[in-house]
Amino acid sequence: MSRTVEILQTILPVVIVLFIGVLCRIKKLITREGINALKNVVVNITLPAVLLSAFATTSYSLMDVVVPLLVFFICFAAWGMGKAAGRLLNMPSRFVPYLTTGFEAGMLGYALFTMLYGGDRIADIAIVDLGQVLFVFTVYKILLGREGEEKTDVGGLLKDMILSPIIISIIIGVLIGATGLYRALEPSGISSIYTACTDFVSAPTSMIILLTIGYDLVFDDIPWADTLKVVGLRFVIMMILRFVFVGIVHALGFGSRFNAAANVMFILPPPFVLPVFADDADQRVYVSSALSISTLVSIIGFAVLTVI
Repeated sequence: MSRTVEILQTILPVVIVLFIGVLCRIKKLITREGINALKNVVVNITLPAVLLSAFATTSYSLMDVVVPLLVFFICFAAWGMGKAAGRLLNMPSRFVPYLTTGFEAGMLGYALFTMLYGGDRIADIAIVDLGQVLFVFTVYKILLGREGEEKTDVGGLLKDMILSPIIISIIIGVLIGATGLYRALEPSGISSIYTACTDFVSAPTSMIILLTIGYDLVFDDIPWADTLKVVGLRFVIMMILRFVFVGIVHALGFGSRFNAAANVMFILPPPFVLPVFADDADQRVYVSSALSISTLVSIIGFAVLTVI
C-alpha cells in the first residue's frame, strides 16, 4: 500500500496540474498572453533560481566537463540519425532531424526530474542539460537558419546564449560552488540565507511549468500518421543514444550518478522553440503536433519511471 501511495504522490500532482492547464484554456481562465508571461517568469526568474542553488551546492569533478561535451556530441549524432532516417523513411519535412534531437529541459525536464528524484539532485540533470543548451544555441540554430535560407547571425546567437538568464545563473552558481565560497560561508549562516532566498523564488517552478504544458496540449487537427511516424523515430533514436550515453559514462569509470538524469532527459520532447522556425502553416501544424504528442509521451514515460 505504501508503494502505491508513493506512486500517487508523484503522479497525481502532475496529472492534476496538467488538467488545470487544459481547463484554463477551455474555460479561458488564462489568456495566451498570460501563459506566455508565465513562461517568461519561469525562464527568466524561477528556473535560474533553481540552477543558482543547484550549482552552488554541488561538488565538482572532471565529469562536470566531460558530460556536457558528451551530450553535445550526442545531440549532433541524434540530428544526423534523424536526417538519415528521414530520407530512408521518405519523410519530406526539413524539420524531421530537428524533431529527433535536443531536449526541452527548461520547460519540462527540471519539473519532472525534481518530482521524481528530488531537488537535491537537480545539479545532475543541469550538468547534462548544459551540453544540449550549448548545442541548441549554436549548431541547432545555425543549421535551422541555413536550411531555411536565412542569414545566420553567429554573433547574435552567441550573445543570446551568453546573456541568457539560465546560462548566467549556471555560471554564477558554478563560481560560488567550485571556488568553495558556498561552503566557506556556511559557518556565518550566509549560505543558508542564500539557499532560503533561491528556494523561495524557485518554489513555484514545477507547478507553473506543468500548468503551461497543460494549456498547450491541444490535439485538434493533428496529422496523426506523419506525427506518430516522427515521434516514433525520435523515441527509437533517443533510446539508442541513452544506451550509448550511459555506456560511455560507465566506461569512463564515473559510475551511475547520471543515470537518473539520463532517464528523464532522453524521454523529453524536442525544444519548444522549434515552431518559430516553421516555414508555413502546414509545417507549423506538423511541428506543433509532434511537440504535443512528444510531450504526452514524456508524461507517460514519467509515469513509467515512477512505477519502476
